[in-house]
Amino acid sequence: MTGRVEGKVAFITGAARGQGRSHAVRLAQEGADIIAIDVCKQLDRVPFPMPTPEDLATTADLVKAEGRRVVTAEVDVRDYAALKAAVDSGVEQLGRLDIIIANAGLANQGGQLVDLEEDLWEDMIGVNLGGVWKSVKAAVPHMIAAGRGGSIILTSSVGGLKAYPQVGHYVAAKHGVVGLMRTFAVELGQHMIRVNSVHPTHVNTDMLLNEGTFKLFRPDLENPGPKDLEPICQMFHTLPVPWVEPSDISNAVLYLASDESRYVTGVPLPIDAGSMLK
Repeated sequence: MTGRVEGKVAFITGAARGQGRSHAVRLAQEGADIIAIDVCKQLDRVPFPMPTPEDLATTADLVKAEGRRVVTAEVDVRDYAALKAAVDSGVEQLGRLDIIIANAGLANQGGQLVDLEEDLWEDMIGVNLGGVWKSVKAAVPHMIAAGRGGSIILTSSVGGLKAYPQVGHYVAAKHGVVGLMRTFAVELGQHMIRVNSVHPTHVNTDMLLNEGTFKLFRPDLENPGPKDLEPICQMFHTLPVPWVEPSDISNAVLYLASDESRYVTGVPLPIDAGSMLK
């Protein structure tokens, strides 16, 4: 099956690499034009290298290679005015908006909630929760005005459905995304706009596979790497895999973006290798 989102336009945050890039390319393969944004700079207190302008340009090239149009902008999702300007410009250039994928997120240092530094909390909530709200707020008026309905997909996490120690700020933000999803679904249903969330487990991206994560989970080793992390991550799952691929999340996003799910709304969809069974 091809052309599942033919002629539609998708707005994707966090699109420079990882899951966001994968979503952009997958939707382009199925006929969508893309408005792709990312912060494209290193944020303080994020313990791994963040995307660069070159990463976002690579995403754009991959979309163009699929024969689709793309508009890019470097935007921090905490900046509502910049978000709105980017979306407005993208819609002006591409002519419409049908899909919103609020995917941008970060991971920073952890610790018990009672000991967590306030700035770590503020960064996490600002990007992973506030940024999701602002992304939808900036973009959805275009859908409402057009009167064609649409699909909104919010990236949460398995951590949005259950708790983990030492990352309570992340868990709180991702649980909050579920609240946003359900409320948006109720409020926007009258416009035939569907809102759902995806809940990945560990995903094979730079946010997981980096030196900080290796050392966090394997402090017993001097120079741990991906192979040392695999048995730890596999313990989280029912299926015998340590993590899933970005394409696995993109396939779920594509389903929720397409008319195949035209009456699916308000659903938190795990792509978790059975993590929720544990």
